[in-house]
Amino acid sequence: MIKKHQIYKTDNWNMLTVEVNGTRFVVREISDQWGEDCQTFLSRQALRHWADERFASEHFTGTEEERQTILANIREV
Repeated sequence: MIKKHQIYKTDNWNMLTVEVNGTRFVVREISDQWGEDCQTFLSRQALRHWADERFASEHFTGTEEERQTILANIREV
């Protein structure tokens, strides 16, 4: 059974979802600028490591509160 978690969604094009299928985590990041980017992780630790690098405070364009909310949502998966 696949369980889908919505991490954030700002509109129909900008969103991040995580699908959990057994021990596999599929991250789908959809952007109006870049299209869809899909990555697969085999452990929660790998997913969290990717999220920490992807949403690093140096590179994140939103507020710190938004960044912390995204990281908290990923940790709850």
